[in-house]
Order: sequence, then C-alpha cells, then structure tokens
Amino acid sequence: MRADEIPLAVEWAAAEGWNPGMSDAACFAVVDPQGFLLAERDGVPVATVSCVNYDDSFAFLGFYIVRPDQRGHGYGLRLWQAAMAHAGARIVGLDGVVAQQDNYRRSSFSYAYANVRYGGTVPAVRSAEARSDVVTLTDVPLADIEVSDAAVFPAPRRAFLRAWIEAPDHVGRAVIRDGRLAAWGVIRPCRTGYKIAPLVAQSRADAEAVVGALLSEIGASEVFLDVPSINPEAVALAESLGLKPVFETARMYTGPIPPLRIERVFGITTFELG
Repeated sequence: MRADEIPLAVEWAAAEGWNPGMSDAACFAVVDPQGFLLAERDGVPVATVSCVNYDDSFAFLGFYIVRPDQRGHGYGLRLWQAAMAHAGARIVGLDGVVAQQDNYRRSSFSYAYANVRYGGTVPAVRSAEARSDVVTLTDVPLADIEVSDAAVFPAPRRAFLRAWIEAPDHVGRAVIRDGRLAAWGVIRPCRTGYKIAPLVAQSRADAEAVVGALLSEIGASEVFLDVPSINPEAVALAESLGLKPVFETARMYTGPIPPLRIERVFGITTFELG
C-alpha cells in the first residue's frame, strides 16, 4: 500500500469492530512503509494485512482482513504468505482474535498470553495537573520514553513513539519521580470513545496517577484499556475504573523474544502494531 491507502485497512478494521483511533493510519505509516499489503481482484481491494519490520530481528503482523464477500477464495492465504515473506527471518508477533488462533498455531505462532480489552463509561475526573510529579508527556525527553518502552516491547520504535505522542488529539501524561520517568501513557479519540494506550508504569499507583491525569482531559466518556491478562495489577486497575471485558486477543510469537517487564504494562499500544 501507499501511505494514502493505509486508511483503507483502518476503515476495514473499524468495520470489524476493532475501534481504531482517528489518527492511527498516519502513525502506523512511519514504521515500515513497505509493510502494508493489499490484495486486489480486477483492481478492487479484497484483502489487507500489515507486517511491519521494526528492526532486523522483530516484526509485528496486523490488519489481516479479507472483505466478507470475498472470503473462501484463498486471497487471505496468498496475502499472508506475502506478509511473512516481508518479515523474512525475523521473529513475528501478533494479537490473534479467538477465531483465528488455531490457524496461527499452524503457522508456527505460539501463545504467550491474552490481551483483554476492558471498556466502559467512566465519570469525569478532577484535574491531576496540580500534582508536581505529573507532567505533559511531550515535555519528557524522547530518549527517556524509549528506555522505558524498551523494557516492555521487543524492538526499538523511536519513529513510531514520536509520531504517536505528537499526533493530533493524542494527549500524553507522565509521572516523574526523583528526576526519572516512572510512568507514562497516551489517550486518543477512537471511532467509539477513547483508548488509553499505551500505559506503562513501575507500579499501579503510578499508573493510576497517569490515568487520572488523562481522564481529566476528556471528562466523562467511554474509555477502553487493552490489558495483558497476566498482569494482575493491570487487571485490577481496569476493574477499579468500572471497566468490563469486551474483547480478547492472544499475543503470539513465532519464536523467542527478549525478556519483557510485563508487570509494567498496564495498557498495550495497539493490537495492530503491538
């Protein structure tokens, strides 16, 4: 796909009920411009997939969608093969919907853990900006955010982080303690409500401080948080906000990845790019 075609994949994802963000396409395009693939029949799009190569070792697959009226003709399989060829020898990760997880296992993906989307309407929160340790995320050096992100994601993603943090209508907040980044998160408008993504923190208390600051920016609204189910503190945080499980995926990989501090992940960034 060209950069101006990526919104098609986002729109199809919205039609599948995945509720992408309003600025997702522009942010996704900066990672790997060659990683978004489109299948056409007689010049008409029939299937999409992305497999973005973050570095020489890791790629992430998403947007695997065949148009409903074109399913069963093998277009998805051929596009899948092209995506995996783009990844080459890299370890590939994905968030697989329940219905497709057995198919992914047959393609050499192994289950790591479940990511559960929690959603619901939360009440307006009083501003947390008065807290001296809560700051605007754009005021935090990008290098510090990269260090924090490297503990929870298998590959460097500087260009993506910059685009994500600076995207229109994305709001970021961070907790700084003793001069160090203790927690950070971003909230963005989606087709329905808002998503807090990512949410990375050294403790639940730090995560709650960021959430409070983010929610104070939007008032009462429908909010979603994609939580690794193996982080009980993250699950507890989502439940404390009154959010309920609405969707589930399986994080799967084709091979070993570096050890990650999943206990710091209170909300993943996206199901599409990891």
